Amino acid sequence: MRLAYLGPAGTYSEEAALKYAPGAELVPFPSVAAVGSAVSSGMVDEGVVAIENSLEGSVNDTLDLLIHESGIFIRKELILPIEHCILAKPGVRVQDVRVIFSHPQAFAQSRRFIERCFPKAQLVAAFSTAGAVEEMLAHDGDAVAIASKRAAELYGAQILARNIQDRSPNVTRFVVLADSDHAPTGNDKTSLCFTFAEDKPGQLFSVLKEFAERNINLVKIESRPLREGLGKYFFLADLEGHREDPIIAETIDRIKAFTSSLKIFGSYPRYQNDA
Repeated sequence: MRLAYLGPAGTYSEEAALKYAPGAELVPFPSVAAVGSAVSSGMVDEGVVAIENSLEGSVNDTLDLLIHESGIFIRKELILPIEHCILAKPGVRVQDVRVIFSHPQAFAQSRRFIERCFPKAQLVAAFSTAGAVEEMLAHDGDAVAIASKRAAELYGAQILARNIQDRSPNVTRFVVLADSDHAPTGNDKTSLCFTFAEDKPGQLFSVLKEFAERNINLVKIESRPLREGLGKYFFLADLEGHREDPIIAETIDRIKAFTSSLKIFGSYPRYQNDA
């Protein structure tokens, strides 16, 4: 199996891909959108992308991919503990640091440590944490990167500090993208989005009421801009159950009457940690 992930080697996405399919041929791509295109085009069989972090919430690039792109579905989910480290070239001292490279999510998850230990450092965003290590190594000796212990091992960097995230445990939920979702297992989740043709009182309630009346648990609900002006949104929901379950299928048919569009991202097994 060819499995895409947000590269280069050493990212948390690569760790998630290795955890999901240790024997797969891993194929790195430079962005979440590129992983989605690789899956939808058949270049790879599946792709692994981050969708939610316990400290910073949803990964908007992944939500937007699922909302706006066709031919991509969630097939599985998995959870990965995230432990950020400060990496530097061998010999660099803490007092030398003037620049920090990392992915915006890593900056956000480590905000308190950065403010306390490197309040004057320039923060430079990278497309991935491993890419930040590459940029740091190509920079002068006053730079560090926020990345994983594995990235330090792969790129020969020294670790100046460990577990710098604001809180522990810090975990990220990843989803596996494919050209179809998963068959029912009896312990599933379904992810979907919907929107309304006009803004008026009670619209969202009318949808939520259909779930509540059938005792369907909504694990998560949030909104994303419709990209058609202020005040217009997609609503995204994760719910317990599979889209083929009779009660779920009935509910989805019912809420279509209240919405102007509805898209199912996929049904897939709920993650269970076998460790």
